[in-house]
Amino acid sequence: MMLVAQNVTKKYYRPTKNQSHFEAVKPCTLELTPGKLTEITGRSGSGKSTLLYMCAGLLKPNSGTVMLDGKDLYRMDDKELSRLRNENFGVIPQGQNGLYALSVLENVLIPAALLKGDSADYTDRARELLDMVGILNLENARMSELSGGEMRRMSIARALLLKPKVLFADEPTDDLDDENTNIVLNLLRKTADSGCAVMLVTHESEAAKYADIILKMDAGQLQK
Repeated sequence: MMLVAQNVTKKYYRPTKNQSHFEAVKPCTLELTPGKLTEITGRSGSGKSTLLYMCAGLLKPNSGTVMLDGKDLYRMDDKELSRLRNENFGVIPQGQNGLYALSVLENVLIPAALLKGDSADYTDRARELLDMVGILNLENARMSELSGGEMRRMSIARALLLKPKVLFADEPTDDLDDENTNIVLNLLRKTADSGCAVMLVTHESEAAKYADIILKMDAGQLQK
C-alpha cells in the first residue's frame, strides 16, 4: 500500500511576544512505498514526530491530505479511521506504552484482541516476535517489572503482530544498548523487505545503513 502525505502542515497555538502560533510542520510532501524503509532524521523539536503522527492517522493536519491507496484518512469518521489504522498500520510510539495490568504477552496481543475480538490465534506469532526482540523470557512479566528498553521492545513486537502494511517507528531504539539497537534495526529492515512501507524517525546514526531513503527535518521543513 502506498501512503502519500501531500502538503501537510501543523500549527499549535502558543502566544509569544511576536507571534500567536508555532508552526511545527511547514508544508511537507512524503511518499511511503511498499518495500522501502524511509528514515527521517533531525534535531529534537524539528517536527519529525509530528509529521509521523499525521501520516499515521493519529494527528489531524491543519492543511494538506494523507492518502492511503487513494483514501483520504482525514475525511473518514472516527470509526472508519480507527478500523483503517488497526487493519493497516503498526505504530511504535516514543516512551513507555502499554497496560500495566497485563503481562508482556497480553500487551503484545492487544491489536489482535481489538481488531479480531480473539487473540488466541496470534499467540505463536506474539511469542515469535518477543523472541526476535530478545524478551521471550519475560512473556509473563508485568510492565512494572520491565526496564525502559524492555518496554520499548515489547512495543515493537506489538506493532508488528498483525503484519502491518505501513509501519511507523518513532525513535524505536531509544533506551536500547548497541546490540539491541542493531537487532531492532535489522528487524525493521526485514519488515520493509517483506513488502511493508516503513517510516523511521530516529537520532540513531547507525540507522542510515538500513534505510532506502534518508530525509532530514529542519525547523518543520522536510529536506532531501
